[in-house]
Amino acid sequence: MRNILDFPQQFDPPARRITLEQNYRSTPPLLDAANAVIGEADERFAKQLWSARTGTQKPLLVSVRDDAGQADFVVAQILARREGGMKLKSQAVLFRTSSHSMRLEIELTRRNIPFVKFGGLKFLEAAHVKDLLSVLRWAQNLRDRVAGFRAIQLLAGIGPKTAARILDNIQAAPPGAALLAEQPVPEGVRACWSEFSALVEAAGAERAEWPASAEQVARWYEAQMDRLYEDAVVRAADIQQLARLASTYPSRERFLTELTLDPPEVTSDEPGAPLLDEDYLILSTIHSAKGREWNAVSVLNAVDGGIPSEMSTGSQAEIEEERRLLYVAMTRAKEQLELVVPQRFYITGQASTGDRHVYAGRTRFVPNRLLPLFEQTSWPRVDMDGVPAMTVTEARVDIAAKMRAMWQ
Repeated sequence: MRNILDFPQQFDPPARRITLEQNYRSTPPLLDAANAVIGEADERFAKQLWSARTGTQKPLLVSVRDDAGQADFVVAQILARREGGMKLKSQAVLFRTSSHSMRLEIELTRRNIPFVKFGGLKFLEAAHVKDLLSVLRWAQNLRDRVAGFRAIQLLAGIGPKTAARILDNIQAAPPGAALLAEQPVPEGVRACWSEFSALVEAAGAERAEWPASAEQVARWYEAQMDRLYEDAVVRAADIQQLARLASTYPSRERFLTELTLDPPEVTSDEPGAPLLDEDYLILSTIHSAKGREWNAVSVLNAVDGGIPSEMSTGSQAEIEEERRLLYVAMTRAKEQLELVVPQRFYITGQASTGDRHVYAGRTRFVPNRLLPLFEQTSWPRVDMDGVPAMTVTEARVDIAAKMRAMWQ
């Protein structure tokens, strides 16, 4: 940024700036909101974008319950616009960090909505995610050769031949007799195999608690990641996110049913090229969206900790860079813009008396004084038509009586 701001002063006399303010992309209400957001910046080249286009729809600030609600809302909006004639390619979902789209990707996959992701792997195509899912799938069904073949080879010292032999033994064993601990493995990995086999059997037991079993498998896998991947620290964040996601499903079976695992021979650490002759939704990090435009844009996690990222608030310079990122995201939209604000996020490290969630506030880049430039709404909408209004007496709650009733 300093290269831009300090550029005029590199010359004597200073370089002359020519400001290009007419915007040919967005409607005036979207530009008014974007101008106001970037206008709060501490330092910038002042300009006021304007457009000759017509349009009255303000950008939406949409409050949703949590990450699952956010995914449901975005998918509902995408499908509604698609039914109205807007192609998927004309719509985009933007996010600060690649992992923010995880729940949305799963929902899109579940509903068979095609999408292409820029700025990171599709979550379910990442090798480390497939590793963890393979362990959970194998625990669910020890005769699943695809999952077992991948899971067994996560152990150091066990290769394809040993993995295939173990799976053959399990396949040949009568039901209920396939005890993992008794499988032949090289002497040097016997201790690791004993730990791993006990983990798999415990996770697959009928009485295994969910999501505690998923969290145990995730902790075991995190301990292996330094050996398996050079960028283990980055990948570990996805594993922790996957463990948190598991807690939002009522059972192991439901969780695994709604997630897919491709056979080992088609896994990849790189995203593939999109099918250019088909219609598909665009998912992109904000960084990867620079210079691009779509008719409708949804921005995920417009909360403090999302935008700005919790890792980028150590200095005022970092915060200002995050403000510019939000400005970039908002100015990608041509006609419709939605900033989605989840109210709470699931966490694992909380006292037993808590509800295992932390509550988030709207991004600091949209303070109260800018709210008139947005249309505020919540989702799902509650239809109050036909519901009689309550009087003050009817709405009054006797807290003391409720507290006494708790002890009776």
